[in-house]
Amino acid sequence: MDVTTLAVALISVGGTLGGTLGGAVLSQRANREQNERADNQRAEERHDQAQSARRDLYARLNTTARAYRVAARDAVRAAERGENVEPAALDAAKEAWSEEYSQAQMALAKDVLEVASTLNRALGVGYSVVKQLPSSPGLDGSYGRAKAWFSGPLSDGVYLLRVTLRHDLGVEVEPSFEHTRVQMLTALDSERRNLERLLASEQPQTARSV
Repeated sequence: MDVTTLAVALISVGGTLGGTLGGAVLSQRANREQNERADNQRAEERHDQAQSARRDLYARLNTTARAYRVAARDAVRAAERGENVEPAALDAAKEAWSEEYSQAQMALAKDVLEVASTLNRALGVGYSVVKQLPSSPGLDGSYGRAKAWFSGPLSDGVYLLRVTLRHDLGVEVEPSFEHTRVQMLTALDSERRNLERLLASEQPQTARSV
């Protein structure tokens, strides 16, 4: 075999090996890119599912909070009109909220949980207001106080929860909201403590009148 023939043979073998190795590298790169795309797609799907679950939870939390407040307010209005108040509706609204709030405690961010927890305490006081109405001294004043609570501080609390949830989802963006949130939370907590003290001060009078 002369030099020329040997060179051609070596070039041919080298080309074949180079083509094989090059094809293998390209194939590996294509597989790697395909796997990366699949991983990214799965990550996006998980994110979308998590966002969807969070939106559903927030929607239920908002709905049950509003329903709870409305049921309590309606019970006060019915009692003021002298109608028999059916406790089942209010108790069902309370239970629905409690269930959603219990689930939300494991999923809410710290600032959102702070709002939900403050509202939960305020709703609980509202429930006590309704239950204590029949035996409250000075019914006219008690009805007025109850209606003021449900249409004022508690209504603001439910509104604050809704706006906080929307901010957390990125649906609503207000640069000064954090300051507003803190102010409204402080006001709601203060009003709730005042009402708790007032209800507690009336309990001994209620016990003596029975």
